[in-house]
Amino acid sequence: MLAFILRRLAQAVLVMLAVGLIAFALFRFVGDPVVFMLGQDATPEDRARIASMLGLDQPFYVQYARFLANAVQGEFGLSLRQVRPVSTLILERLPATLELSLCAALLALVAGIAMGVYTALRRDSWLSQALLALSLVGVSLPTFLIGILLILVFSVLLGWLPSFGRGDTVQIGWWSTGLLTASGLKALILPSITLGLFQMTLIQRLVRSEMLEVLRTDYIKFARARGLTDRAVHFGHALRNTLVPVITITGLQLGSIIAFAIITETVFQWPGMGLLFIQAVTFADVPVMAAYLCLIALFFVVINLVVDLLYYAVDPRLRIERAAAAH
Repeated sequence: MLAFILRRLAQAVLVMLAVGLIAFALFRFVGDPVVFMLGQDATPEDRARIASMLGLDQPFYVQYARFLANAVQGEFGLSLRQVRPVSTLILERLPATLELSLCAALLALVAGIAMGVYTALRRDSWLSQALLALSLVGVSLPTFLIGILLILVFSVLLGWLPSFGRGDTVQIGWWSTGLLTASGLKALILPSITLGLFQMTLIQRLVRSEMLEVLRTDYIKFARARGLTDRAVHFGHALRNTLVPVITITGLQLGSIIAFAIITETVFQWPGMGLLFIQAVTFADVPVMAAYLCLIALFFVVINLVVDLLYYAVDPRLRIERAAAAH
């Protein structure tokens, strides 16, 4: 187990080094930060002074090493647009993105597994057919269109829910949360549905197909022959084996939810990291772009490590294979 974790950590370090190189390349090839800070009319002396202050007159490998050392400490310099530390901007926007992403992931996981199990066990019911039709809509429609349609129906026509913003928030230390206020919870509903609908339908269809396949296996027939109840067969045996591939998809989709919350945050003007990244791209704010890229890569690496460990815990065949290999 320890060797397995160490190998995964070594792979994670290599991935982060590669992502760090790509993020550092943004500073080199996406515009000139000196021009962004001083403008086109700056004198050569001012440009040389700022370049020396930023360390741009150093060799490539020295700049890259300094960038990695600062990135490990969470420092990415100053935002070229707001002239504030990038780490401060990220910490201000991180709670909004994480709350939105976790709510969307929880909705997708709970509803997706429940609908997948139901449509597998009740294949011929009208509700099962309706859920499958809904899943086609969720997979087919783009995220921004889903968000616009939800705003049209529930905000414009019915007036039940807000169409933009995060609502009232409560500050708990450095963390700002909208989960403790009524307006914050109402503002979270539409963006969460928009962000989690595609993942929910994907998980539903995956659970359904995997469970139908598992129900046809020999050990399920043997469990029925032993006289086990349908509940024990379906949830004690079939669903447990169905969850192994679902864990992988869910882990990857959670990373995708965080990374691609950009569209949802833009549609609903949600004050998270995605909206900050869009603004950074618009103004070529390279430090913010590099910090966002490194942070999202870190999320993916951590989630993949957790998925691997859950594989090890859920599937006993992996433990048996590793034990046999060790002997």
